Amino acid sequence: MNVTIYDVAREASVSMATVSRVVNGNPNVKPSTRKKVLETIERLGYRPNAVARGLASKKTTTVGVIIPDISNIFYAELARGIEDIATMYKYNIILSNSDQNQDKELHLLNNMLGKQVDGIIFMSGNVTEEHVEELKKSPVPVVLAASIESTNQIPSVTIDYEQAAFDAVQSLIDSGHKNIAFVSGTLEEPINHAKKVKGYKRALTESGLPVRDSYIVEGDYTYDSGIEAVEKLLEEAEKPTAIFVGTDEMALGVIHGAQDRGLNVPNDLEVIGFDNTRLSTMVRPQLTSVVQPMYDIGAVAMRLLTKYMNKETVDSSIVQLPHRIEFRQSTK
Repeated sequence: MNVTIYDVAREASVSMATVSRVVNGNPNVKPSTRKKVLETIERLGYRPNAVARGLASKKTTTVGVIIPDISNIFYAELARGIEDIATMYKYNIILSNSDQNQDKELHLLNNMLGKQVDGIIFMSGNVTEEHVEELKKSPVPVVLAASIESTNQIPSVTIDYEQAAFDAVQSLIDSGHKNIAFVSGTLEEPINHAKKVKGYKRALTESGLPVRDSYIVEGDYTYDSGIEAVEKLLEEAEKPTAIFVGTDEMALGVIHGAQDRGLNVPNDLEVIGFDNTRLSTMVRPQLTSVVQPMYDIGAVAMRLLTKYMNKETVDSSIVQLPHRIEFRQSTK
């Protein structure tokens, strides 16, 4: 049988209200009484019922986090940033994987609200109009992390993805490359077609270089799709001498696929990835990568959410963190 607040009150010979005050840190309890209640709680192994406390206070100190895939190293670092700040502000996390499925994302959103969470951090590669309408109807604050939506109606924490892609391609142009390809993640996702592809094309155009559709290859974020992409690009009559890749995992596939064809990276082919995950230092040569501060995005998103939940002043609902390029051995 679960130990209840009634059991603690009876054993400690105090009222249930007194036990509640002790549990919730209310200072209006005599030190001797507090000590007796805490000793009784310890002896009985009492654990406060968060749901019951939430019903009474209208707060559960619980935050829902919806992410595409916790096994993905990118989202794992984001989740860690969220968790660390949540712990600092004494919030618990309910974490759910959406598998990048819109129906599942919407179902999980309603499921989180049914659990009476105080706020939600939401991540998706494709935040649609339907998502926005559902998020706007949420009775609790919602913050997007590493996800974009064109109307800027939902608070978010990201980097400038277009400028980051531009900077990566520009660095290759500055190294003398004229034949630069782009291996993108799923092109139906705005973060790719509306941001990274746009930055890639802008860098080429501003330098007077042609934009070739055949140099833009769509992957699915996996290592294998990186291998397939570089194999396709190396079939071009005019082979690329440098490739910008939308994620580190695909970039590893590009490097290994090129090496399997007998090419030397970076002497025959320079490669730049994106995200600067731990994978970038696990490949040889080590991968040059755009630094997207995943941990910081998660941490700042959680801090922004705490401000909304506690009705603090928010200077800006749309936060863009700085990016940079970490140069390693896959570029000269």
